[in-house]
Amino acid sequence: MEQEKISKNEASQNGREARLMKGNEALAEAAIRAGIDAYFGYPITPQSEVLEYFTNEMPKRHGVVLQAESEVAAINMIYGAAGAGGRVMTSSSSPGVSLMQEGISYIASAQLPCLIVNVSRGGPGLGTIQPSQGDYFQAVKGGGHGDYHLAVLAPSSVQEMADFVFDAFRLAEKYRIPAMILADGALGQMMEKVILPEEGSLPKMQKPWATTGKPNSRERNIITSLFIEPEKMEMINLGLQEKYRQMQSEVRFEEFALDDADIALVAFGLSARICQKVVDLAREKGIKAGLLRPITLYPFPKDILSKLAEKVNFMLVVEMNAGQMIEDVALAANGKCPVYFKGRMGGMIPSPEEVLKELESLVEKQSVSQD
Repeated sequence: MEQEKISKNEASQNGREARLMKGNEALAEAAIRAGIDAYFGYPITPQSEVLEYFTNEMPKRHGVVLQAESEVAAINMIYGAAGAGGRVMTSSSSPGVSLMQEGISYIASAQLPCLIVNVSRGGPGLGTIQPSQGDYFQAVKGGGHGDYHLAVLAPSSVQEMADFVFDAFRLAEKYRIPAMILADGALGQMMEKVILPEEGSLPKMQKPWATTGKPNSRERNIITSLFIEPEKMEMINLGLQEKYRQMQSEVRFEEFALDDADIALVAFGLSARICQKVVDLAREKGIKAGLLRPITLYPFPKDILSKLAEKVNFMLVVEMNAGQMIEDVALAANGKCPVYFKGRMGGMIPSPEEVLKELESLVEKQSVSQD
């Protein structure tokens, strides 16, 4: 990323600050600088540093930080504070986010902006505390009950752990929806140089719908997710679906060495970092590979993938799960080229060498079939 090349002096001149930080710490510091009014959360590895950082820093600056008695309590505190017009967030890891799903569905129906961070770990169940991408389905397909989506951003560096906090709040407040940063345990724990955003540089929007007390000049505001009449519930759903259509303009992705590529790797988050190295190794061996990294997992970059499928021999989707994003990639490709999968599960991280080996095997297989 270009921002990572900024020197410390250049950063300070731009009102930004360079630090060496863990991903969890960079995320929390960025949230404070984004002007959050409150953070409600519960500790769980590998994201406990988020709560710890807020506990140390928020009392010195501004806002409320509260360790709730559970993840269920935390998400419902988010519901209440967001309804009052606050810029609020919570964070957890996979099992904790599962406990939040009912509350997230309520917040989506009530059309309240907030930020939810999932620093994922291996599962299912309590699993491991190692990094995983097994929560893709949960994040992009809604997770809780009903027809809803979150705006989902997938960072691949500590820099993006910080930057995407600002981006997520912008999306959440623009569309009045919950937004999620879907990271993983490795990104939460690794240390890298990060250029922090300027404090106070994210303007706060007017929220005339918030429950902040009723002046005589307007009707009272009511925030709820309960709509007894099916006709009313359908109207709410139709309104949400229209928002999701409008959000397609927010699609973000990154291309790497795709201009002349015969083969496209598709990966997000930490897997995408690994695949950049795979592309370099493959090209050293004369294999014209490139990488497409979805940055927004929802909305998903289906159009660019559809066009890419028309020009490459095949796609290889690399994930730290049993194969989840591959379903969306295959739908986007729509049979225009073969779509293959390479994955590791339960907290295991694929190495560039093993992905390259899979890629070479597929190239050889395709060559034999053509002969």
